[in-house]
Parts: sequence; C-alpha cells; structure tokens
Amino acid sequence: MNPRQQNVAETAQTAPAQSPITVAVVEDSATVRRNLIRWLDRTPGFKCVCSCANGAEALQAIPKHRPQVVLMDIQMPGMSGVDCTAQLKHLLPSVQIIVLTVYEDTETIFNALRAGACGYLLKRCPPQEILDAIGAILHGGAPMTNAIARKLVAAFQEPVPQTAPGTALSAREREILDLLAEGLTNKEIGTRLNLSQFTVKNHLAHVFEKLHVRCRTEAVMAYLHPGQNPEPGTGFLRRLLAPRDDRQGGA
Repeated sequence: MNPRQQNVAETAQTAPAQSPITVAVVEDSATVRRNLIRWLDRTPGFKCVCSCANGAEALQAIPKHRPQVVLMDIQMPGMSGVDCTAQLKHLLPSVQIIVLTVYEDTETIFNALRAGACGYLLKRCPPQEILDAIGAILHGGAPMTNAIARKLVAAFQEPVPQTAPGTALSAREREILDLLAEGLTNKEIGTRLNLSQFTVKNHLAHVFEKLHVRCRTEAVMAYLHPGQNPEPGTGFLRRLLAPRDDRQGGA
C-alpha cells in the first residue's frame, strides 16, 4: 500500500466501524459515473449510496439517501451543476459537495464555490486524488486540484483598477449588476427588465469596459467591493464565496 492509499484507508477508519463514508455521484456521462461508482465501492471505507445522471434526478434522490459527500459534475442537460449545488445545500446544509469537472475557467470556479461547493477537482486528476479529497472535505478541508488553487490565488492577487472619471455606471447598468449578483442569467435579467438578451449583453459589455473586468463574476466583485484588493487573512475570499443567504444572514 503506497502512502496515498494508506492515507485514504486511515481517513476511512476514523469513521465508526461498519460506517463507510457515504457518497453520491451526479454525472451525466454513464462511463464516468460507472467508473466513479466502481472506485468508491472497491475502496474500503467508502460507499456510493446514490448515482444520478442529471440535476433534477439528484434533487429527488439525494435528500432520500442523505450522503455525506456529493461528487458534482458542472455541465449537464437541463439543470447545471452550479444550480443543483445551490439547491442541494438549501435542502441538505450539512452535505459536502465536491465539483468534479473539465471546466477550469475562473468564472465557473467562483460560481460553483459561491453556490456552496467546498471542493473543486478536474476530471483528469487520478482516482486516488478524488478519494483523498472526499476524506479531506469531511475533516474541514477544501480540496482543489493544484491548477484550480493557483487560478484562485492569481485571481485574488490581481489589483482592482479604479474606474476612470466619466465612466460611472448608469442606473440601468446598476440594475443589471444587482440582478447579476442574485445569480440571474442574461435571459432572466432581460425578462425582469423587459429587455432583449442582446441589449443585456450590450450593457454588460459596457460594464466590463468601465470596471476593467473580463467576466460576469469579476464585474459583480468589482461592483460589490469597489477598489478592494483582497489580501491573505482578511476573510474577503470567505465572505465573497459564501452562499448569498449566509451573507445576508450575517449582516
């Protein structure tokens, strides 16, 4: 047994006898789903209690099985993994969710973490890393693939440029940012404000230029925290990525 396998075995042994770590898998690829189930069930101390092919199915099945950990895909037909994560955390606040995906862009990472995920792994990582992450998250860790962790660090080390004079946000742009901060899509924002999706995108393009940002998540960050440059130890990352209900409850 190599050191990594020994670490997983020791983690699993910390649970009471005959009580393996229970895991649910939410993944639309039948092959990937089957492999994850096999790795879990063949490893002592782990048990897959539920597997789902999409978000709607997950919201029906997972609350019945109440697993300790959920492995969540991001891109699925119908409901996205981000939306599914947010709803599962509302139904089961104690469940620990690890995103397992091929997407490694900053916006997707932030959206998943803000929705309630506590870990973010790429599908190309070895099975042992997934098993280690499951054990770590139950001990208060926030497991992330090294590449993801570096992206988070880089994103929060970038200085936030000050908006130049004469580029103040319009009332309409602020309306759109307020709705964006609530998690609405361009289509939903358009419906709420009686605008076309094209008009919403056009407003957002102007917002990106004014705030010197590159994506929706960065725009919300710059809008909600103008001029704030997060530093280690300030708690900024924790507050920003906290689910919206938690931030409001602590106000």
